[in-house]
Amino acid sequence: MKKSILVTFFLFFCLTIMFGQTKEIKAADALFEEYFYKSASEVYKKIAQTNPSEHVLERLGDSYYYNIDLEEAAEAYALLFKNFTPDNPKFMFKYAQSLRGIGRFDEFNLWMRKFRDISKGRPTGDYVTQKDAYSTASKKADPTFKVTNLRSINSIYSDFGVTDFGNTILFSSPRGRALSIEEKDSKEENNFLDIFSVRKKNISSEAEYLSSVRPLYAKGIKSDLNESSITFSLDKKTMYFTRNNFVKKKFLTVKKGYNNLKIFKAEWFNGRWDNVVELPFSSDDYSVGHPSLSKDGSRLYFISDMPGGVGQTDIYAVNVYKDNVYGIVENLGPTINTEGREMFPFISDDEVLYFSSDGHIGLGDLDVYATRKEIDGYTNPINLKFPVNSRSDDFAFSMNPVTKKGYVSSNRKGSSGLDDIYEVEQIESVCIQTVAGILREIQFKKYLPEAKIIVKDELGTILKSIISDENGLFSFELPCNQKFIITTSKEYYKENTAYFETSEKTTLDLDLALEIENDFEYDSRNELIIKINTIYFDSNKWNIRSEAAIELDKIVSIMTKYPKIIVASASHTDAKGNRAYNKILSQRRAKSAVDYIIYKGISPERIYGKGFGEDELTNKCVDNDAHSNRVKCSKLQHQENRRTSFLVLNIDEIEANNKPKKTFSRWE
Repeated sequence: MKKSILVTFFLFFCLTIMFGQTKEIKAADALFEEYFYKSASEVYKKIAQTNPSEHVLERLGDSYYYNIDLEEAAEAYALLFKNFTPDNPKFMFKYAQSLRGIGRFDEFNLWMRKFRDISKGRPTGDYVTQKDAYSTASKKADPTFKVTNLRSINSIYSDFGVTDFGNTILFSSPRGRALSIEEKDSKEENNFLDIFSVRKKNISSEAEYLSSVRPLYAKGIKSDLNESSITFSLDKKTMYFTRNNFVKKKFLTVKKGYNNLKIFKAEWFNGRWDNVVELPFSSDDYSVGHPSLSKDGSRLYFISDMPGGVGQTDIYAVNVYKDNVYGIVENLGPTINTEGREMFPFISDDEVLYFSSDGHIGLGDLDVYATRKEIDGYTNPINLKFPVNSRSDDFAFSMNPVTKKGYVSSNRKGSSGLDDIYEVEQIESVCIQTVAGILREIQFKKYLPEAKIIVKDELGTILKSIISDENGLFSFELPCNQKFIITTSKEYYKENTAYFETSEKTTLDLDLALEIENDFEYDSRNELIIKINTIYFDSNKWNIRSEAAIELDKIVSIMTKYPKIIVASASHTDAKGNRAYNKILSQRRAKSAVDYIIYKGISPERIYGKGFGEDELTNKCVDNDAHSNRVKCSKLQHQENRRTSFLVLNIDEIEANNKPKKTFSRWE
């Protein structure tokens, strides 16, 4: 009996502890799902001391991870993988990111390789699963940006997300909110953001200088809720911004109990922001935020954790039409989006898309990257490197391509608060390499003068546009240790695109070649002719046969397409008959072709004809007037010599001289 009482008491004690912990876990889960990560981590840590379950350790690691406490996150994830094998590889990814953030790169590479192996076949970012993609943190190139802390506008809180608004900037901050001591020391206050404004002339990098930062008071916009990440149309009459899911003075929460973010649109009307509406692709079931509008207002970029994405948060885009109509929401795909977090997209006026990610090759946690949309998709993202990026979070990057100035937010070492706003200024690279070469025709290596040469960076921005000289020579200077795209073009030649990379050597030799357009080809004498089927004549005849007329119509079409070219009709005969007669016959055939082309509308100044008789046979079927060297040939072989071709006389001289010649060597 005594034993039974002891057993019952023990079971009651265990159940009490279990139910107590279950209650604590629910409380911690509620905090976690409301984004109170610091408070949640304290509860999970307490529970983990007696009940380190898989769920508790996952949430403990995530709480530290999302609050950017990477030392504690790495410790929690290490305990998780020591005791369990989580089904979702995202925990392996976050563990690797935590290790990278605290500088443990060997372990980071190990866990990223494990993540790569387990993620094969999953819709993950291109670089996340790339072999040895994270082996080193690249800092090799000279800095191309200058970064300055704007201390006069930064507080002890999280200040971030600058929007340029004429002579003013707007940014997000929780300053002015009634925050607890714990909230001031955590990332949780980011749930309670307001939009602030400050004139640019009042901004300083000196901490002692106090800028006149003011809340943005705009009826319909300013509220007691989380509002941030503003973007405007070019005329500043349309605004998109992020806000909590709050309608008719009530929070709308999903079944899990937390409140999502939505994008709203407002219009400037009669001196106030009005017509505030939720965008149709916002949802009560997931978040959308961080809007950025293209210069022409036709495309809106944003982030979301909506179902079907690649990672934790992905970048999306949607076309914007008139009358509040929007196109189909488009995920930008695995070239940009990874298993991690892609955040804070910014589309610049020159169509470069900047964004932050912790899933691509980087220096720290969130790094800033740049990409550009091409015909076949987006270019591979480029890390902006140090000093834009650091070992910490770097995000909310923006850039004015005209002034070469912008902003970035960061919690890097030396920041005044949890996140600070920094000014970014683009500077020239110190190391310069001279690129020089010769442009030639691909088959006979002839120099190509007056050809257009365009050099672009990896994002497609045009850096150089030059013309090759009279000998096909060209040269220009570019920054060292960067990749570039070079496109060469010249009338009558196929455009050619090549890729090259500069180095720290003084010069780079870069010889290029162009191929003639398909309308032309070279004959057996290496002369440039219009590409048609050979025109044949009946024996002793010079009239245009029906099949010959078809080919002559092609000549007319090509001469119309290329209105500068000058063409010569070269007619030939077989060797039968008298040589003098054959010369006369071929001249008549040449004239017949020329007359036909002129009749079809081509100027007589652009088409010439000459008969060569039997002087230029295509085969061995010779026969002089004395018949002393006659070679017996078939009718078909003789017909091969009765032909007319059309030579282009000035294709390399048109652009160089601008005045086509009327006489040309053997045609004089």
